[in-house]
Order: sequence, then C-alpha cells, then structure tokens
Amino acid sequence: MFQNIGEMVVLFWRTLMALPLTWRQRGKVFDQLFEIGNASLLMVCILSFFIGGVIALQTGPVLVERGLASAVGGVVGIAICKELSPVLMAVLIAGRIGSAMAAEIGSMRVYQEIDALRTMNISPIHYLVLPRLVAIATALPMLVIFSILVAWLGGALVCLSNDRIAISFASYFMNLNDVVAIKDVANGVFKSFVFALIIGVVSCQQGLITRGGPRGIGRSVTKAVVNSIVLIVILDYILTRVLLR
Repeated sequence: MFQNIGEMVVLFWRTLMALPLTWRQRGKVFDQLFEIGNASLLMVCILSFFIGGVIALQTGPVLVERGLASAVGGVVGIAICKELSPVLMAVLIAGRIGSAMAAEIGSMRVYQEIDALRTMNISPIHYLVLPRLVAIATALPMLVIFSILVAWLGGALVCLSNDRIAISFASYFMNLNDVVAIKDVANGVFKSFVFALIIGVVSCQQGLITRGGPRGIGRSVTKAVVNSIVLIVILDYILTRVLLR
C-alpha cells in the first residue's frame, strides 16, 4: 500500500513538472476531453436527472408533512451540489474512464510499447500520463456543473408532478436560490477537481506497473477502479471537514 502511495505521489509530481509541455500534446488532450466529456454526457444526464428526482421524492413528503414544503428546493439543491453530484460523477468516471486508462496503458506495458517509447527517447509520462491527467482534471468539473443543473431540474419536475409534494417551479427554485450559494457550488466543483486528479493518477499508475499478460491487465483495471473509489470516499470526508470550516 505504501509503495503504491509513494509511486502515485512521484508520478503526480513528475506530471506536474511536465505541465509546461501540455501544448505539445494538445491533440491527445482534446481526444481525451472528447472521450471523457462529450461521450459521457448522456450517462451523466440520465444519472443526474433521476438522482435529483429520487432526492425530491424521498425528502419532499417528509418536509410537507411537517409544514416545510417550501424547503424542498433548498434541501435538494444543497445535497446535490455539495455531495451527490461530485461523488457520483467521480465514481461514474472512475468506472468508465479510469478503467479504460488503466487497460490502455497496461496493455502498452505488457506488450512492451512503453519500452519502445523509452527507446525512442519519448517519456511515457509526457506522452501518456500528461494528456490524460489534464483532460480528466478539465472535464470532470464541467460534467459536475452540468450534472448539478440537470439534477436540480429533475427534482423540480418530481415536485411539480407528485401529488404528495405539489410545489410549483417558482417556489422550488426560489427556495433553492435562498439556500444554495455560489460558494456551495464552488465547493462541489473543487471536490470534483481533486477527485479527477485522484482518478487520473491512480489509473495511470496502475497501468504503468502492470505485469503478467491479460490477467495482469485485468487485475490492474480492477485495482484502478477500486482504489479510485476508496480514495474518493476518504477524500470526500476530509474535504468536507476542511470546507465546512
């Protein structure tokens, strides 16, 4: 475990030092941005819409029974932007993109393509890790902003259509506007940026240390996804404690 943590820290530092070379790899960065961002929009839209609807469906009737119907918008809004959207989008991207990163780099490692890059004096960190890390750190916060808006809309539609809640759009969004501040959305976006770095570093590191053929690739993919999700949950708690201060 400590060896993996040390390797991830070293990999992140070396990638950070290579940031001035990002422009040279802009083609690869844009390709990764499309794969992470555009290709994920449909899943993000569906997942976010129904998450917002479920939160409204669960909390709405309880608040209405206690005479707090006007607070539904604020509860849904704050839960979505500060916790649910950043964490669930990070888990989604870890499963979809993190696994792909680990599999692709792991395959290159097993079939000695990374050794060929070194032979040609091409750094694997500059060529493989840097574009992926820059792309995921850019795309995930934007996906989270989109997710927050869609989830808020999903909660509003459920509140409007459910007889046990029956709150108008105006009342829902007025309360949401009163409760949710720009700082709350910014906190969620900042969390997603940290989660993106974790997913990118963990997935690339697992790919680079892959050994043992196809079975080793499978193990690397599994470790990349599991380790990313565990670190996301742990860091979510730490960041929440820090940001609440």
